[in-house]
Amino acid sequence: MAGPCSARLQGDVSAFASALRTLVNNPQFSDVMFVVGPEQQKVFAHRCVLACRCQAFRGMLAQVPVGSQDSSSSVPAQGPFILGNVQPEVFLAVIEFLYTNSVTLNNHIALEVLTSSVEYGLQDLCKLCVKFIKDTLSVEQVCEALQAVVRTQGFRELSDVVLARVLRSDRLAVDELDLVQAVREWAHVSSAVLERPVPEVAALPVRELRLPLLAPSELVTLESHNQRDLLIPVESIAAAWRAHALRKGSGVPSRLCRPRRGTRPRDHHRHLEPHTK
Repeated sequence: MAGPCSARLQGDVSAFASALRTLVNNPQFSDVMFVVGPEQQKVFAHRCVLACRCQAFRGMLAQVPVGSQDSSSSVPAQGPFILGNVQPEVFLAVIEFLYTNSVTLNNHIALEVLTSSVEYGLQDLCKLCVKFIKDTLSVEQVCEALQAVVRTQGFRELSDVVLARVLRSDRLAVDELDLVQAVREWAHVSSAVLERPVPEVAALPVRELRLPLLAPSELVTLESHNQRDLLIPVESIAAAWRAHALRKGSGVPSRLCRPRRGTRPRDHHRHLEPHTK
């Protein structure tokens, strides 16, 4: 007599994904809520989906509710969970992936969704983001990425050679005054880590700062800060003052007189001669 046989049969995957997509941010039958972004947008979800798809959410949702008398209770917290530093569109992209294993991306959120995928340990989402960024990469995206990187811890961990290369770009969407401050913070971190003086570790990147672009009042402040850490050689500051006095970039390399993409306009910029050698 033949024994019982079994087989795993699969129905229409697309229909299943479409059905789950209807549950994305759907308050009906939801049992957990997130309050996302500065506008405090409400996002609804289902604990069972989040928990089975993401270890990070499983840990978050498995907390014992405040005031519970049973410390061994398996009842998860209801929320709402406050996520003030995440843009709603970015968080919803993560939720979409958890429900459907697909994600809708655009150039405005791809980098942030990539960051969130790393934070939540979603390797497949991370790969999708990387593929999208590689396929759609443009000069504008690179500049936006660099603008964001300037404000991160990762920026402070760049080597002096890499930082100098970044600072050579005309397309940085960052004002020169902000770049000077970013380099100063980078230099102090590098000085502490390498146990070397600030002027020594910063010598290469500082050569790429475009000091003639700064206004006179900004140069005065720069000189005051420079007295404390000697970040910038006196000769470089003197050359910037000379550019102001002569109303042209005389004696200053032409690259240091070119406004970047993110340079805020100053009155004296019209006097600089971008082709001066």
